[in-house]
Amino acid sequence: MARITRKELKTDRFALEVEHTVSFFEEHGKELLRYGGIALAVVALIVGYTFYARHQQSARQTALTDAIAASDAPVGAAEGAALSFPTDQAKEQETLKRFNEIVSKYSGSDEALIAQYYLGSFRAAEGNYAEAEKFLTAASQKSGDNYGSLAKLTLAQVYFGEGRAAEGEKLLRELIQTPSLFVSKDQATVTLARQLAPVKPAEARKLLEPLLKAAGSTGQVATALDGEIPR
Repeated sequence: MARITRKELKTDRFALEVEHTVSFFEEHGKELLRYGGIALAVVALIVGYTFYARHQQSARQTALTDAIAASDAPVGAAEGAALSFPTDQAKEQETLKRFNEIVSKYSGSDEALIAQYYLGSFRAAEGNYAEAEKFLTAASQKSGDNYGSLAKLTLAQVYFGEGRAAEGEKLLRELIQTPSLFVSKDQATVTLARQLAPVKPAEARKLLEPLLKAAGSTGQVATALDGEIPR
């Protein structure tokens, strides 16, 4: 099967969705002020912890933003670019280094899970499916619905690339049944139809049929794919 391209796997949603929950002190500030009898020492601990947590979150977000910026940076001379690389190899080395540092330094955080998704995507684009599976499985099992669903979408494509069609189909059907903000039902359906088209053309066309008249890009993509499936 053709190698999964980085363009197919890439998403900018992570750069927009790294914001997390409001801190404890911000959420409960009114309650803390209302109950004047609360010990000042306890308040100090809460404020101190909040400051530390906020600092750590900011550091994680900055590291993730920087890593994503490296993955998006141009190669060669680029006027006005904040970051660029002399060669593709230099760009890849620096990008992988930044994402690996996030996974190592901030293990268990959302940012680390997002970094694992990116690392899995890079490895899949290279055709290194064993490494891709390792990173994507971790991201899909430990992250929330949104991040996990995107990791599952990519992992399913890796399974198909490895010839493990049954496992890939199972993941995609799960995504169809439980869509998320990052992976819609239509997206999962089109992905499954694309993978099934070479071996189960009739089933692929059946999946696409409800989408052919859909508005916008969904209908266009479904129609184009349907036209490529052998009759």
